Amino acid sequence: MPRPPTMLDISDLKVFYGPIEAVHGISLCVPEGQCVTLLGPNGAGKSSTISAICGTVKTSGSVKFLGQDLANTDVEDRVRAGISVSPEGRRVFSNLSVEANLLLGAGIRRDRDAIRADIERWFRTFPILGDRRRQMAGTLSGGEQQMLAIARALMSKPRILLLDEPSLGLAPRIVSQIFEMIEQLKQDGMTILLVEQNARQALRISDYAYLLNTGTIQAEGPASSFGQNDELMAKLTGLG
Repeated sequence: MPRPPTMLDISDLKVFYGPIEAVHGISLCVPEGQCVTLLGPNGAGKSSTISAICGTVKTSGSVKFLGQDLANTDVEDRVRAGISVSPEGRRVFSNLSVEANLLLGAGIRRDRDAIRADIERWFRTFPILGDRRRQMAGTLSGGEQQMLAIARALMSKPRILLLDEPSLGLAPRIVSQIFEMIEQLKQDGMTILLVEQNARQALRISDYAYLLNTGTIQAEGPASSFGQNDELMAKLTGLG
């Protein structure tokens, strides 16, 4: 069976905050149609890697999307190319309605009828958001805000969806719902790069995994092989 083409290809990536190097020359790839997870503790460099893909931090090395080097591509053009992120901490526009948040997610688009159809599509996918379409986003629960952040990211019609800590701070029941939604997106053909501390849930829905710690990749392999490594799982789940 042929391997799917690579959608995102990162090589020797370094991320800088002033004089501080937060990510030290990592390489990874995300094949089209797959879910790849980036695991690791707080401060490992996971969110910095997401920021590098989005173009919001100083970097060196290579980030290629659909074969094109993004070195001189600004943030908006990366979104136009098909990269969208649901950021850590959700970052919804609290003083705007749920529906207005979704419209902002479609800011690069001009197909008004299709935008309206997509809003209704995501309201069907996330029914609680449809029920609260005119409610201010800041009044939603944490889980509802996470659903909104994912739906908003999808409104740009991305080729790849970057999910940064989607389960952070959520109750276990809501975490299960969020991962069910991510799994459905994958089954629908969405390419996903998932940054997550909940290793067991992330590995369950992923095809491939990288372990990032102190800015370097310390292990990688099929997600199923991670789950079978008791010593590694003990470290990832904080039990070792």
